[in-house]
Amino acid sequence: MHGLNWIVIIVAGIFAGWIAERLMNRNHGILTNLVVGLLGAFIGSWLAGAFGFAYTGLLPSILVAVLGAVVLLFLLGLFKRR
Repeated sequence: MHGLNWIVIIVAGIFAGWIAERLMNRNHGILTNLVVGLLGAFIGSWLAGAFGFAYTGLLPSILVAVLGAVVLLFLLGLFKRR
């Protein structure tokens, strides 16, 4: 059942993107939520490593992805305003 991991990653990415979308008061579609959530997971993972925060498990991973997605949406908002 190796394919199940990809399904979990996609669902977690959509969920993280959706949470970040709500926190940042934005309105995107499911595909944008997936992209924001997955990119947010990379950003959040990098930030967690930079600050020495170690995490394991699904819930901490989603929280780190949400943090990264919020940072991504914030930075994109800065560029969009200009």
